[in-house]
Amino acid sequence: MTTPPPASRNRLLPEPEALQFLEGAGLSVIPHRLARTPEEAAAAARDLGCPVVAKIVAHALAHKSDIGGVILNLSTPEEAAAAFTTLHNRLVARLASVRFHGAIIAKMAAAGGLEVILGMVRDPQFGPTLMFGLGGVFVEVYNDVVFRLPPLTLADARAMLTEVKAARLLTGYRGHPARDLESLAAGACALARLAADHPEIQEIDLNPVIAYERGCVIVDAKILVRP
Repeated sequence: MTTPPPASRNRLLPEPEALQFLEGAGLSVIPHRLARTPEEAAAAARDLGCPVVAKIVAHALAHKSDIGGVILNLSTPEEAAAAFTTLHNRLVARLASVRFHGAIIAKMAAAGGLEVILGMVRDPQFGPTLMFGLGGVFVEVYNDVVFRLPPLTLADARAMLTEVKAARLLTGYRGHPARDLESLAAGACALARLAADHPEIQEIDLNPVIAYERGCVIVDAKILVRP
């Protein structure tokens, strides 16, 4: 059996690159721009239309929320510019050794969605494994996830979605609408194809994916690759 390279040789794609890669693969990604100055942040907010969110871009930083690296509900271009400066200052104050590369300015996801997680991890023995579950910041608390080995058909993906404990939230529960399972299943199949076509990808973590009555959209993305 071939020994996989040490984890230290793997690298996390910068989030702008990860989002662009996923968009190119046909997945639905939240509208966004990369800003490298406060002025660019303001221009992005004007182009996208407020409200927007500002997210720090620092390539060595895996968890933005740990240092306050996400600022929500920015209602004007001026607020987006100020948020850019705030993110820079927070990084310098808490992790001065980590380089600041700018900020992603993204549309605020529309209200009424359900946060789920889609992912893939490449096991040294079994190869790529697809994962689906309840998403958001509490994914590790609830641990409500299921796994599948590709190849993955749409029927396989639909079945996977209904196996989580929170499946009733997806199919409609106490006045809450059913979510677009077809769109989520298509996203899971797209991840399976990416894993097959790109053996250098070791992990994909899409959390959250916002599931609506019609469609779903990726808000955050992490992709770990092996050189």
